[in-house]
Amino acid sequence: MIQQLELRLLPKQAADDDFIRKEVIRRLRIKDSDLTEIIQIKRSIDSRKRQPLIVLRIEAYINETPKSELPLLDSLQILPPKPKKVIIVGAGPAGYFAALQLIELGIKPIIFERGKDVRQRRRDLRAIQQFGEVHPHSNYCFGEGGAGTYSDGKLYTRSKKRGNYIKILRLLVEHGAKQDILIDAHPHIGSNKLPQIVAAIRETIEKHGGEIHFHSLVTDFILKENEMRGVVVECRDAINRVSTQEYFADAVILATGHSARDIFYLLEKNKIHIEAKPFALGVRIEHPQKLIDDIQYHRTERGEYLPASSYKLVSQVEGRGVFSLCMCPGGLVVPAATAPRELVVNGMSLSRRDSPYANSGTVVAVEPEDLLPYRKHGVFAGLEFQKTVEQTMFNAGDGSQQAPAQRLTDFAKGKLSKSLNGTSYIPGIYVAPVHELLPKGISRRLQKAVRQFDQKMKGYYTETANVIGVESRTSSPIRIPRVRETYMHEQVSGLFPCGEGAGYAGGILSAAIDGQNVARAVSDFIKT
Repeated sequence: MIQQLELRLLPKQAADDDFIRKEVIRRLRIKDSDLTEIIQIKRSIDSRKRQPLIVLRIEAYINETPKSELPLLDSLQILPPKPKKVIIVGAGPAGYFAALQLIELGIKPIIFERGKDVRQRRRDLRAIQQFGEVHPHSNYCFGEGGAGTYSDGKLYTRSKKRGNYIKILRLLVEHGAKQDILIDAHPHIGSNKLPQIVAAIRETIEKHGGEIHFHSLVTDFILKENEMRGVVVECRDAINRVSTQEYFADAVILATGHSARDIFYLLEKNKIHIEAKPFALGVRIEHPQKLIDDIQYHRTERGEYLPASSYKLVSQVEGRGVFSLCMCPGGLVVPAATAPRELVVNGMSLSRRDSPYANSGTVVAVEPEDLLPYRKHGVFAGLEFQKTVEQTMFNAGDGSQQAPAQRLTDFAKGKLSKSLNGTSYIPGIYVAPVHELLPKGISRRLQKAVRQFDQKMKGYYTETANVIGVESRTSSPIRIPRVRETYMHEQVSGLFPCGEGAGYAGGILSAAIDGQNVARAVSDFIKT
């Protein structure tokens, strides 16, 4: 017999397997010898009251042995000598999980990634952190694993109904992630752990017959009568020699991420329909983690059994949503520019989340009225708006990746700070009027919102927090439209927009789910 029950335990109790077993026996009124096994199926934190509790949902097996699940990797077979071929542009979560799904369906994925593998990528991250040098094809957004690999590895998504998210989590575990991600309400891997997992996924793809090409920039599409036949790729070898080659396949999946602006321009050049999409823009706000812990856990010491706490805030200001996103407890602020002479910030956390700082993107929805000065750019109005703000932030500085900043209270008052708090941002921050560097409508709403946030989270509005500009890559300002039922572009046969860059995902897990869904749709298309 299997019994499900929920336990609400003190943090120390929840970390003690013997205590949990005794509590299950007491609750179910059974003998110790009758309890075969306990399996945790969900774990979350309830910190609404003075005493935070760990909420465990468990399955208790009484005189019964749980059935072990077969590894998902067992379903992957070596591809036949001449399988159907699908080109995937982009080696992020959408691209890699599409590739795994294609292999399972007996189709060969050929992946082209403009950037480097995860190991080589680290050198370029150090260059942008230490020396302000932005490599246009290898940075926090571009390279193996995509933007999520070195910006936190959060796996929470609202789009679980779109696909088999449990399969994604299990595949991550089978490639090296901790089992905890299967039960945590807000699973997280960490930017120090995710690179090894991404590399292991690459090895799986290659082992089963897939191809992955790094330093390979797609520069054009091969089209014939509104059918996508392949791509033109600019390849760079180990000594930086450039060659151009054509590659053909039965279909093309575009999984390029939210910052591959050149792909949007390439689509427009080929008269492939794209459309403007809503997005948001703002700042990254960094607090001391201890302050966030004190507020959320209602105590002055978090203790060893509670993780660094997080928050999620939303408000309506002058008819628009203002909200926090990508909150990084115990995290770091990082430079996320993808081209020289622009400044973008993002957040990340390591697996232990042990930085003394907490940061979160805090953004305002961009509306058509913001884009009126850019309407001459047509569908690219939002993209040009985004670029202009990023360049304004860069031009305010000394030509490095140092970021403009204000104390939170000074930002809200429109006042230049005399000094700044400590920060996790390695390139450094300097005093600047961030409220003036942002577009007026964005700045004004943020100034009002941070005061409103304090009403929901007392202590949030404090001079010990920094406002750092600019958080502008929340999502793509462009969508590549596709037919809902087929996942294929509405105009071009054989072209499958996918993931965050196409406008259909918002993070690692949702992008991976979309990759799986698109791969199955591609299989149906090839077989018809």
